[in-house]
Amino acid sequence: VMRWEPYFHKVQYYETDGMGIVHHSNYIRWFEEARVDFLAQIGMPFEQVEARGIVSPVLKVSCDYKSMARFGETVRIMVSVKGYTGAKLFLSYQIEDAASGMLRCAGESSHGFLSDGRPVSLRRAAPDYDGILRALPHDNERHEEG
Repeated sequence: VMRWEPYFHKVQYYETDGMGIVHHSNYIRWFEEARVDFLAQIGMPFEQVEARGIVSPVLKVSCDYKSMARFGETVRIMVSVKGYTGAKLFLSYQIEDAASGMLRCAGESSHGFLSDGRPVSLRRAAPDYDGILRALPHDNERHEEG
């Protein structure tokens, strides 16, 4: 079974608001940082995927906030695969305080694959990447379209 490491992010001062807590929009950015790191770890570095003319836009993202992160803290972001259809990839995220393990938020994102601005199946457009994603452990849930 393929394993990958969590992604760590040190909370920056500019990510906080007037109350000294991380503004909610930054958690979504951290999901994206963790996704790019995850793809590199599994053998699909973003720059190589894009060099082959394939982009992977966000179709949907959700975040359930549990506790507040503050400047100077480091968070650990675990990425897991919820599902993969060939045309869409579904990921889930857990962001925890790296020191205490306290859950900061949990979320999900879905991503399509485009080539020349059109939806593509990786099975046809990039069979090697399709094989990587199919080999990953995931829960095979049915996913909402849209």
